[in-house]
Amino acid sequence: MTYFQYERSPHPIRAGLSESYRQYWHSLALPGTWFTGVERVAIAAEVRNALICPHCAQRKLALSPNSVKGQHLSAGALSENVVDVVHRVIMDQSRITQTYVNENSAAGLSEEQYIELVGIAVTVFSIDEFNRGMGLDTEPLPEPASGEPSLYRPKQAEHGTGFVAMVPPDGANGEESDLWHNGKTANVLRALTLVPNAYREWTAVAAEQYLSMQAMVQFGDLPGRSINRMQTELVAGRVSSINECFY
Repeated sequence: MTYFQYERSPHPIRAGLSESYRQYWHSLALPGTWFTGVERVAIAAEVRNALICPHCAQRKLALSPNSVKGQHLSAGALSENVVDVVHRVIMDQSRITQTYVNENSAAGLSEEQYIELVGIAVTVFSIDEFNRGMGLDTEPLPEPASGEPSLYRPKQAEHGTGFVAMVPPDGANGEESDLWHNGKTANVLRALTLVPNAYREWTAVAAEQYLSMQAMVQFGDLPGRSINRMQTELVAGRVSSINECFY
């Protein structure tokens, strides 16, 4: 099946967008670093369930999410704590704390799994939101491939900045030499680097939806874009505000 065929879109869509989405859908179906292909696609399905989950809606309105008892709307393919993390990332991310991450780690969701899950959740949500914004249906999820995760963890990852370990600014070397160059990065970019493929998959989509790392330091208009750089930043800032982004 060929995904993201936008011929019926009411508006023209850049080929780079559809191609990046197809490449991500292909990666989503494959065994990842800490989850199987079946689990990765199941996480993507929970991203969509979170948006219509009555429990999430009630919890988001509560003073404390822990004060609301109940169960998530779920397909039942993942453990309860994994489902809760996916739904929290999508519906109530501003109240994720170090304690919450630690509690899930104690319940069996390692920080490596947490990062791969977050990478899937934010990338699938971003792609789905694009389709919804264009007045299109969300894309059918891919059929998962068989195989086992690689369990790869970068040796240079270290704690000290966020809730989980990250590759340090001067740590883009060896297997991670493609992540950035000359130590030029940012904490918000390093957030997924405990699972380098999660970082790579997310940045490939973000480069098309927003800007690549190289384009961020080029302040002129980008070729092939319908809006200029100032308008791009205005939209990005508004989206960040609506999403209660820390930055």
